[in-house]
Amino acid sequence: MSDETTMDEPTRAATRTERFASWLMEREEKRQDRESNLEGLVRLNVMVSFLTLGLVGGFEAVRVGLSLIPYL
Repeated sequence: MSDETTMDEPTRAATRTERFASWLMEREEKRQDRESNLEGLVRLNVMVSFLTLGLVGGFEAVRVGLSLIPYL
């Protein structure tokens, strides 16, 4: 009877380890998806900011803004 118990425990431990590993992988994938969504929102924000700057300040203001990007 003790042989059966010792054989079940490593299997149970392996199963827990596999579940933990799959949980970690899923969490990492979700984090990467979240980061790519944030990058898209930042790009959209920059584009809308330059469009607003162009509408308010004209083409010259947009050109000055674009020339200052390397200094950020």
